[in-house]
Amino acid sequence: MRMYDLIHAKKSGHALSNEAIAWWVEGVTEGNIPDEQSAALLMAICCRGMDTEETLALTLAMRDSGRTMDLSSVPGIKIDKHSTGGVGDKTTLILGPIVAFCGRGLGLSCAMLSGRGLGHTGGTVDKLASIPGLRVELTEAEFLECLRRIGFANSAQTLDICPADRRLYALRDITATVESIPLITASVMSKKLACGADALLLDIKRGKGAFMKTQSEAQELMDSLVAVGNAYGIKTKALMTPMDAPLGWAIGNALEVMESVEILKGQHADSLLAKLSFRLAAEMLVLGGAAADMDAAGKMVMHSIESGHALETFQEFVAFCGGDPDALDDFNKLPQAAKQVPITSPFAGTVRSIDSRELGLFAMDIGAGRQSQSDALDLGAGIRVHVKVGERVEKNQPLFTVYCRESLTVRADEIIKSLEFDAKLQ
Repeated sequence: MRMYDLIHAKKSGHALSNEAIAWWVEGVTEGNIPDEQSAALLMAICCRGMDTEETLALTLAMRDSGRTMDLSSVPGIKIDKHSTGGVGDKTTLILGPIVAFCGRGLGLSCAMLSGRGLGHTGGTVDKLASIPGLRVELTEAEFLECLRRIGFANSAQTLDICPADRRLYALRDITATVESIPLITASVMSKKLACGADALLLDIKRGKGAFMKTQSEAQELMDSLVAVGNAYGIKTKALMTPMDAPLGWAIGNALEVMESVEILKGQHADSLLAKLSFRLAAEMLVLGGAAADMDAAGKMVMHSIESGHALETFQEFVAFCGGDPDALDDFNKLPQAAKQVPITSPFAGTVRSIDSRELGLFAMDIGAGRQSQSDALDLGAGIRVHVKVGERVEKNQPLFTVYCRESLTVRADEIIKSLEFDAKLQ
C-alpha cells in the first residue's frame, strides 16, 4: 500500500477502504509516513469529504491508536457528554453530579474524559484543577471505582489515548484543514469511543464564541457526529445550543467552579446556564433509560437540586479525587486573584450583544486561558459578567469585574469592545 495511491484516490473523489485508512493512521502513529504526504491526504479529505463509513473507519483507527477504557465491570448504562466548546461553559460540573445522583439505583452512571482549555475556550480539567488538592488524572482503576461508588467519574485525557489525533491535529492546524467536518468528527468521536460509554449526548455550540459560527455549519457537524455514533452502535443524541454570549456570569476557572456550586445550591435557577445544564442532565437521564420522558427527567433533576443531593454528590466526587470539599462551601479556599478591577459603562443604553469570543480572548490574555498547551494558568484569573443581553444599563453601572494579577494593567476599552448597544446616550 502506498500513500500516493490514497492521496490520488481521495483527490479524485473516491472512497478510501477501511484497510487503507487503518494503514495510514497506524503509519502516522508510528511515524512511518512523511508529514507532507499526510498533509496532502488531509487536504484531499477537506476538499472531497468522507462518507459515514469512511469517517467511522477513521474514527476507529484513531481510537485504536492508543489505550481505550473498559467500563464493562461497572454495572448498568454508562453515559458521556461532549460539548464542542465555548466561553463560560461549565455544564459538566453541574450535570455530572445531577445525573450521578438521579441515576443511582436506576442503572445509570456518568463517565467522562475531559480536556484542558486552549485559546478562547475553557476546559473542564482546568476548572476542576482550581479545587485545592483535586487530582485531575485518575488511573483506570480509580476511574472505575469512582464511577461505581459515586456514579460520576471525570478524568483528564492522558497522552496514551488517541495519540494519532494529536499528530493529525498538529498537521491540520498548519494546513488549514481544521474545519473539515469528517476530520472534526473523527477527532471528537475517537476520544469519546475510547472512554467506553454506552450512550453519548452531544452539545453542539454555534455562534460567535463557538467553533461553528453558523446554524448550517453546526447542523452539518451535528449530523455527522450522530451518524458516526449510531453507525458504531453507541446510543447518540445531539442538541444545538447558542454560544454568542458567555454561558453564565463567570469566565475563568475558580470563578466557574463558584458559579457551578451556586447553581447546585439552587441559585440562579432562571439563568441560561442553569436551564441548559438541567436540560442536558434531563436528556442524559432519558437517553440512558433512567427516565421515561423529559417531564419525568426534569422533575428528577429539580429534586436533586432542591434536596441538596446533587451538591453532596459533587462534594463526594471532589473528596474521592483528593480535593477539599470544604472549598465548595468556603470559596475563599479556591484560588484568588490579587486584584479586582471594576469596569463600568461610559454611557447609558441597552445591551444588544455580548461577544463571547472577545471576552474569551481577553480572559486568556490575563492568564485564565492558554495560547499554547505549555502555558501556565492563573486559576484565580477571570471575568465576572454583570449584564445580560437585552438589559438596560445606566452610565457608570458595573459591566464587568476583571480578576487578575497585581502586575497587570487593565484598560476598560479593551473589554467594553465586547459589547454592542442599541443606543449610546452620552
